[in-house]
Amino acid sequence: MFPSSFRPSRDSHRPIRVSFEFFPPKTAEMEATLWSSIERLAPLGPSFVSVTYGAGGSTRERTHNTVARLVRETDLKPAAHLTCVAATRGEVDDVVRAYHEAGVRHIVALRGDPAEGVGTAYTAHPGGYERSCDLVAGIKRIGDFEVSVSAYPERHPEAGSLDQDLDALKAKVDCGADRAISQFFFENDLFFRYLDRVRARGINIPIIPGILPVQNFKQAANFARRTGASVPDWLAARFEGLEDDVATRKLVAAAVAAEQVLDLVDRGITDFHFYTMNRADLVYAICHLLGLRAAPVVAEKAAA
Repeated sequence: MFPSSFRPSRDSHRPIRVSFEFFPPKTAEMEATLWSSIERLAPLGPSFVSVTYGAGGSTRERTHNTVARLVRETDLKPAAHLTCVAATRGEVDDVVRAYHEAGVRHIVALRGDPAEGVGTAYTAHPGGYERSCDLVAGIKRIGDFEVSVSAYPERHPEAGSLDQDLDALKAKVDCGADRAISQFFFENDLFFRYLDRVRARGINIPIIPGILPVQNFKQAANFARRTGASVPDWLAARFEGLEDDVATRKLVAAAVAAEQVLDLVDRGITDFHFYTMNRADLVYAICHLLGLRAAPVVAEKAAA
């Protein structure tokens, strides 16, 4: 569990910086929820906001449309997720060029889940990018992109060992990755042990902790099983018996997330990437606890 004191450290002069992840909506109702959440979180001044890319490129058009709208209608800096599953190099390169033309200068480069689904064997597309490090190199070759990649405090589910997983991260850095965003985790010690091993391998890019505020425990636990993240018993106990008690569940979720992020701040972390699940309230509350405040709205001058 976390230490008894959750006071953010005052020794560091570095400001708290946050980024938010969204996924492209499938329906008009989901689109309204997404843009309402973006409107709520944008005044907090995130470093960037990322938009996910479905397995096998299944959301390619929706991802591009969401990112393009962010460029057109907001002052946010969007980061488009991109995978190399089920596509040739030429097809992937076309997507990269389209993002560049739309004004996007930040891509989150991921290998992506196998086209047949999580748990099946991954096979690179003939003529495609074989690994995420190859994708990073390809993106850097095409344009002046900032490239973020993934990192796995509990190792990627397909990696034979953490050392093999660190080899993969090192390859992505050698190909030009600028930062890594971690898979979510619930035990902070896992992240710090991983960070120690990353630095010991001579990997010096920023490793940003990915935070998943638990909106729905059952859903989060299922997600964790698919991604190789562990769910501690104490976390399950926090949500026990609250399946039908939405109000209490929200309060517990806020308390759990606050414990985690404030402990990370107390231990020197100042950058956070939030997996929002396209919902703003819980993430907004956590950011408030971190000391972030919405930028004041400047009223337009009345016409003379």
